[in-house]
Amino acid sequence: MSSIGIIANPASGKDIRRLVSHATVIDNNEKVNIVERIILGAQKFGVEKVFIMPDSSMMGYKVQDKLQLSGELSADIEILNFYIKDAPSDTEVAAEMLESLGVDCVVVLGGDGTHRLVAKKLKTVPLIGVSTGTNNAYPEMIEGTVVGMAAAAVASGKIDLSHSCDRDKIIEIYINNNFVDIALMDAVISDEIFIGAKAIWDIEHFKQLIVSKCHPASIGFSSIVGANCRIDSTDDFGGLLKIGGGSNHFYAPISAGTIIKIEAENPEIIKLNSSVCWKSDFSGIVAVDGEREIRFFEGDQLEFKITRNGPWHVDVKKTLETALKSGFFIAK
Repeated sequence: MSSIGIIANPASGKDIRRLVSHATVIDNNEKVNIVERIILGAQKFGVEKVFIMPDSSMMGYKVQDKLQLSGELSADIEILNFYIKDAPSDTEVAAEMLESLGVDCVVVLGGDGTHRLVAKKLKTVPLIGVSTGTNNAYPEMIEGTVVGMAAAAVASGKIDLSHSCDRDKIIEIYINNNFVDIALMDAVISDEIFIGAKAIWDIEHFKQLIVSKCHPASIGFSSIVGANCRIDSTDDFGGLLKIGGGSNHFYAPISAGTIIKIEAENPEIIKLNSSVCWKSDFSGIVAVDGEREIRFFEGDQLEFKITRNGPWHVDVKKTLETALKSGFFIAK
């Protein structure tokens, strides 16, 4: 039985950065609509079972009720059974359960932060990221129907995933030789000492920025390096930028509608499986994929390593192009 999982973060796109930028708000009603279209696209191409993460807004149940009432539902929908805390840990629990269930593909609705949480737990199941967050350098804005079709193509087992999936790079973070966390896109060393509202935006506190990939067309902190160079997902290296001072002056879009001037040094290349080590001479935090998560103290030894230990990331267009060649769209 082909199956997919759906993780839709009810909190994505609602953080404090809405007050300091001009980012689009994608409310939970629209997320419900997107999930409906994902399911309709997937079931038409053979997906029989859909697992959905539970949440306090009951989005999964709303999807199930609407599709049943309209008579359009043919797949079996199951809401994952666990106690929700209405916290980021719900996303991690759901990803871990979907990994253990052995679903064929997982679709995630959220921003960089949501996808980072999934990446911590999803090791073998291919991932499709759908942008519904504030910073969306990792997930893409793709029509839900097409996402469902691509998920079904992956689940069908009829296409060669080596042509449509890549193993993501991640930034592994260690403090005093102990592994503490990962970042998918970017890790920022900041001299702020409070985690607070988590979302980070004040670049005046930034000291160093490490990225796994970057592009000048991205929005978010990886775009700071992306305004200097391009690092693709297929490149076996990442980048480092020391911020503050230096003769490298440029503009970068750090959030929707917010482009700022930055003074920095020139970016440095970090080769795959190589580490950047830094001994802190102040206390502060490391923000991962736009959110304050890791506190460190003066004298701590921090290590950032670029590896290819991330999830298998589905390229939706390549997947459907491959599916086309295999006769995936032929009606039976």
